[in-house]
Amino acid sequence: MIVAGVMSGTSADGINVALLRVSDRAGGGARPRGIHQSISFQLIGHAQYLYPKRVRSAVLASMNAARASVADLARLNFLLGELYSDGVLAAQRKFRVKAELVGCHGQTLYHQGEAAPFLGRRIAVTWQTGEGAVIAARLGVPAVTDFRPADMAGGGKGAPLVPFLDYLLYRDQRVGRVVQNIGGIANLTAIPARATAAQVIAFDTGPGNMVIDAVTERLFGKPYDRGGKIAASGRVREDVIRHFMRAPFFQRKPPKTAGREEFGREFVREFLRRCGSAAKQDCVATATALTVNSIVDAVRRFVAKRPGTYQEFVVSGGGAKNPTLLTMLGNRLGALGLAIRLSDEFGLPSEAKEAAAFALLAYQTWKRQPSNVPSATGARKPAILGKISYV
Repeated sequence: MIVAGVMSGTSADGINVALLRVSDRAGGGARPRGIHQSISFQLIGHAQYLYPKRVRSAVLASMNAARASVADLARLNFLLGELYSDGVLAAQRKFRVKAELVGCHGQTLYHQGEAAPFLGRRIAVTWQTGEGAVIAARLGVPAVTDFRPADMAGGGKGAPLVPFLDYLLYRDQRVGRVVQNIGGIANLTAIPARATAAQVIAFDTGPGNMVIDAVTERLFGKPYDRGGKIAASGRVREDVIRHFMRAPFFQRKPPKTAGREEFGREFVREFLRRCGSAAKQDCVATATALTVNSIVDAVRRFVAKRPGTYQEFVVSGGGAKNPTLLTMLGNRLGALGLAIRLSDEFGLPSEAKEAAAFALLAYQTWKRQPSNVPSATGARKPAILGKISYV
């Protein structure tokens, strides 16, 4: 079956589409093992389509409760359904295939993985927008959307969900791997050699590119630090790093999730205030170092407790394209006995990974099979994720 996966991350910069050939027969493509032996997949191709500037501005505004109106939220839901459909149609033309099923993550507007009081109840909530019915109607095939609530209904935090793919792709009989995705938010999946799914550890480590991008845009008028060149020219303010590493999120034990609620507009404002009169390039260097420090601290405290359990550190996401960030990481991870590798080496380009993951999750849902990893999300049991919009 050919399945299209669609992802738009917390950076809200655009749409990633991955086209996969997925089968119940083990063989060909990436060869899964363990409890998922019946699944194999092969990447046909992937593409990225940037949001128009007005759309990105509207998406970011919708994440601000003080500025978002109910009418605009409803309109955005249908508009994104149209744009996601456009992305899949363009990718199908590019690679000359036709998807039989679509899995679309949607755009996260709000995620609160920890239960909090509300009208006499304690609830955890999430909201991804992008109307599945529009996608199904435009593409003429079923669309699976809204993946996270089923995990949360079972006591999980609704994230991370990519460990399902990580387990398929990176599990090894001899090598223990820590798989680190650095998107808007950074998240890791730790897979010991010969691991069962129950032995997988996964959680959000903190900001990925989100704070770096916001600081770069605020100070330099650029959407991101291309190639890490600005950070490379600056000096890290260690006092600022020490201050923010005391934040409650970094002290909390996994499973845990993060988003713009923790590292968005207010965090960036406080970050720049703490940087004070530092040179602009120093602020970007410090934001980059904060991402690195939070990743290394998470690995040291929560993952690599027993020396020799993990040997490789596999990086994916936009952060894998930032040489300055990778150099900082490599300098710190060597002391933990971890060698950096890029996800591209495993046959899945880093830009395609999350979209590919939601193609696989959609396939599992279509087959009425669970796809969360309870040891990663904290759910009480496996869950079939998502809602299906039929043609």
